[in-house]
Amino acid sequence: MQSTRQNKICRLIQQDMSDIFLREMKPVLGQSLISVTEVRITPDLSIARVYVSIMPLGGATVDGTIALIRQNTADLRRRLGQREGKQLRIIPHLEFFVDDTLDYRENIERLLKQ
Repeated sequence: MQSTRQNKICRLIQQDMSDIFLREMKPVLGQSLISVTEVRITPDLSIARVYVSIMPLGGATVDGTIALIRQNTADLRRRLGQREGKQLRIIPHLEFFVDDTLDYRENIERLLKQ
């Protein structure tokens, strides 16, 4: 169970990371559409696990895009720090994971229809 502070920081990071992917990281990550679906943070606020949904466009793949995101983790953390430096004393380390809940949901629906 997350505390109120953890929930607030998760929402804040989710909004800012979505904006960073949308506006600032397009030249680096290509044309893939990336949305931040969920953020979970540890109780000591030191590690944020960011779950992203990736829609690859322009010949990109999901694996290639998540690899690019992980290569640019330091830059993403720096950009997050520039936005949230006044509200967070320490910017958490970022870990990125592919959120495959939509694929899982589609698979369940397909199995139920059979």
